[in-house]
Amino acid sequence: MIVSAAFLLLAGCATQSESGAKQDVLQYVDPYIGSAAHGHVFVGASVPFGAVQVGPTNITQGWDWCSGYNYSDSVVRGFSQLHLSGTGIGDLGDVLMMPYLGPLRTMTGTQQDPTSGYSAHYSHDHETVAPGYYSVQLSDNDIKVELTASKRVALQKYEFPGTDSARVIIDLEQGIGWDQPVQTHISRLNDTTLVGYRFSKGWANDQRLWFAIRSSEPINRWDVFDSTAFKSNDSLTAVRTKGVISYGKDLKSVSFKIGISPVSTQGALGNIDAEMPGWNFAAIKDSAQSSWRKALATIEIETPDTAKKRIFYTAMYHSMIDPALFNDHDSTYRGTDKKVYEHAPFDNYSVFSMWDTYRALNPLYTLIQRPRVTDFINSMLAIYRQQGKLPVWHLNGNETNCMVGYSAAPVIADAIVKGLDGFDKELAIEALVKTATNGEFGLNYLKDLGYIPADKENESVSKALEYAVDDGSIALAAKKLGKTEIYDTFSKRAQYYRRYFDSTTGFMRGVMSDGSFRSPFNPFQSVHRENDYTEGNAWQYIWLVPQDVHGLIGLFGGDEPFVRKLDSLFVVTGDLGAQASPDISGLIGMYAQGNEPEHHVPYLYAYAGQSWKTAEKVHEIATKFYTDKPDGLCGNDDCGEMSGWYVLSSLGFYQVNPASGVFVFGTPFFDKATVHVAEGKTFVVTAGSLTDKNIYIQSVQLNGKPYTKSYITYQDIMNGGTLEFTMGATPNKDFGKAAADRP
Repeated sequence: MIVSAAFLLLAGCATQSESGAKQDVLQYVDPYIGSAAHGHVFVGASVPFGAVQVGPTNITQGWDWCSGYNYSDSVVRGFSQLHLSGTGIGDLGDVLMMPYLGPLRTMTGTQQDPTSGYSAHYSHDHETVAPGYYSVQLSDNDIKVELTASKRVALQKYEFPGTDSARVIIDLEQGIGWDQPVQTHISRLNDTTLVGYRFSKGWANDQRLWFAIRSSEPINRWDVFDSTAFKSNDSLTAVRTKGVISYGKDLKSVSFKIGISPVSTQGALGNIDAEMPGWNFAAIKDSAQSSWRKALATIEIETPDTAKKRIFYTAMYHSMIDPALFNDHDSTYRGTDKKVYEHAPFDNYSVFSMWDTYRALNPLYTLIQRPRVTDFINSMLAIYRQQGKLPVWHLNGNETNCMVGYSAAPVIADAIVKGLDGFDKELAIEALVKTATNGEFGLNYLKDLGYIPADKENESVSKALEYAVDDGSIALAAKKLGKTEIYDTFSKRAQYYRRYFDSTTGFMRGVMSDGSFRSPFNPFQSVHRENDYTEGNAWQYIWLVPQDVHGLIGLFGGDEPFVRKLDSLFVVTGDLGAQASPDISGLIGMYAQGNEPEHHVPYLYAYAGQSWKTAEKVHEIATKFYTDKPDGLCGNDDCGEMSGWYVLSSLGFYQVNPASGVFVFGTPFFDKATVHVAEGKTFVVTAGSLTDKNIYIQSVQLNGKPYTKSYITYQDIMNGGTLEFTMGATPNKDFGKAAADRP
């Protein structure tokens, strides 16, 4: 019922059975995981980091349909070429296509009566999901739909029962979530080819997409509508353009190649010619799945627990849907300034959810996707040139300015600190400094006052704490590049978090223009985006100081009071308020795994010499909030960050400071994990005596030698070698206790 790839005999495997025989890793990927509840993951067909995410689109029923699909649903309105994965806002859903039978219909229908329009019921019993492939049987009209994709081209195949007139609608009005059409166009180029564009606004306020559609069968009849009004048998430019292809009663099967482009219809046609010249659905599907197999094989795990394999490899899969390619096959793309840049010397990407991903996902990429990290950074630097600042949350050529901070800074700084090449480091440091000093979103107050007044700027505490993280990253990059003056400036700014710490309550609090803390104060209250904190409360934002954990420990008065407060986070409960952010999910006490600002928090115990408590908390979080069921994510996956946390943590370590190259030990999830790092090297992590109860590190060896530190460096990992954990059921409280062994 779930992953048909389990039954395919295909080469190129990435995991090993107990008998030693290689198995197809795709059998362990279940794209349904996270598709129910608040996971918001994409369900459909794509290739790793591809421009196309072709998949089913439900009739939106609320927040949990941000990706266009929710497992609880049973009505599909069509199959769109673009979707987001795991976001908290809905957008895209471009170029929706839907096969149907009978009289001409141009409206979607309703959830209660889908066949009053062109929508249809479906059942998970007749649905197959797998990396690079999706299929479903539409139960109202017995039409089978199959989907696969290359990087920039979707392939849709429809099988009709032959009992009535076969039709296919191309509905350019439809989008997901906030997305609304502004201007759309479609025209018939010849008897098998349609071209057009869709300009829309929503979260991406000025999205421009060009497309080309090629049919495997001649188009018998072509009708174009403005919403419901018939306009022509040729072409139309309108806000709500829709076209219907009619094939007649005898058609049994038809396929469509849908090429997309951020540049032009010529670009979309060129993408089809370059990537998908033939019509062999099985071969194109095999190619897509081979690309996933190769991507997933960058980390190989060994465990007898099949459920853990499904959780892990699905997390790996979700971590590589976004960022998405945003260029044509010849590297031409349209910038955020709407100008066309021809034949760029890098692959241009978009869908940068960096407030989320800088914490775990981007550090993971530096281990297993180094060449692509360079392309990501070159894309960000191009955006800087075009809009005058680094991207905040970039979506298909648009700056959304969503979330707080300038979170490209840790990503770029991390690459500089780790010695990645292939981008202009002088331009990078220029972009970092200019973005950090542009005066937006409270930055002008930081320059003048050293803090952001809570009565002048919403979310002032969260903004200031994120800025301090970003500034600490800039300082590390400047140090690496020998920029002493920049290092001094941003090292100082990285300490501005201290102004918000109230020693009497032990919380980070809003500071008013007169220098006093905001009163009254309720550390539990979370009013979504209308108080001092972003998607959280004071309990959750005490800890957002990954750039200076030892400084934070000092503010609490030392290790013991710091640990007491940290312990209390995981047990205290309180009223979040009626207007609490829906992102505060996956709670253990007030710790919220379902939202990103706390993803590093379990690892803070190691800084106070209690690494064993990190093991406890990481194990509890992974066990409670990551399962192999459709509701197996406790919050929005946010373009792979929730999944990235699991992948990185499963190896037994996590990069707390997002630009330091220091990975703090937690607890490994698997008997053995092999990470294929750069230049053909492997870094192998083993966990001797690991069980569900033996979660505590007893001792460690690195390359056969005793290792007493509770962390490991990026360089040690990239050098290749073996990290051996010996595990036990009771804590070794001396491991990592000595000050010299702490991160």
